[in-house]
Amino acid sequence: MKSTTRGTIAAVITAVAAAAGAATPAAALGTVPVPVPLEGAESALGMELPHLGGEVPVPMPGTPEGPRYVEGRLIPERALPQLPVHGGLPGLGLRAPLPHVLGDGFDHVGVSTPASDLRTLAPGLALDVPLTPPNPDNFGLPDLKAPQVGVLAPVLQTVPGADLVTGAGL
Repeated sequence: MKSTTRGTIAAVITAVAAAAGAATPAAALGTVPVPVPLEGAESALGMELPHLGGEVPVPMPGTPEGPRYVEGRLIPERALPQLPVHGGLPGLGLRAPLPHVLGDGFDHVGVSTPASDLRTLAPGLALDVPLTPPNPDNFGLPDLKAPQVGVLAPVLQTVPGADLVTGAGL
């Protein structure tokens, strides 16, 4: 087999493996589960321990809106565009035994905060020079004007939530 044929086959296999690896379920969900293994300590101590686990979000950068030309300005509207990042707040789940404090039938308590979506925009910058476009009434020379500088504020949007549950043997 020629070296070019082997190289072509290796490139195809690499491309197929990369395509298969890109479609993993963890990347599709946007969070990575993080279990806290306490089963060994539970069996060593001979008692029921809390069950703890969490979810860590995977931030995904978006595409920024590019600078836009606005009539009457020499520099585009957004000189430094805002970068969007989509991710989430981490989630947490805890289920713990309760020593019958609330009465019979209430021997466990559970708290969960599911991972929630988070949308952010980094700060941006808008500025304009202290010159106008060429003025035909002034022999094509620009006029002076006040310089303009603006900071585009960062954006943070999310809706977090939590659940508290008590009961028998959650």
